Amino acid sequence: MNKQESLTILNSYNTNTLMETLEIEFVNLGDDFITAKMPVTPKVHQPYGILHGGATAALAESVGSCASAFFLRDSAKIVKGIELSINHIKSKREGYVFATAKAIHKGRTTHLWEVRIVDEDDNLVSLCKITNIVLDKE
Repeated sequence: MNKQESLTILNSYNTNTLMETLEIEFVNLGDDFITAKMPVTPKVHQPYGILHGGATAALAESVGSCASAFFLRDSAKIVKGIELSINHIKSKREGYVFATAKAIHKGRTTHLWEVRIVDEDDNLVSLCKITNIVLDKE
């Protein structure tokens, strides 16, 4: 399967989910990473008119969990996030943020991902660590 076909499939999973509500779109992937973008509009602002940390965390968890599932490539398994740690570095009022998940550890039962969230000028907005557990489907 080529990159565009993979992105189309990944984006099809967003229908009727929080990812669709936040307009998260998977835009790039490679051998060891997945990137998604999210628009920064009043829909994802907190009361001060800047990007809400919870929306940023939802983006990070979406990309990190998707990366675990995508690179696992085992339809008999499911992936669930079990820990999320995020540091917000820079505010953002409008435009887009881009989240890229890269593996730190991919074990048999746990995965650890670093998710860097940057703006259009590659300025670091937030840095996240997500731990996922790999389970058998019930």
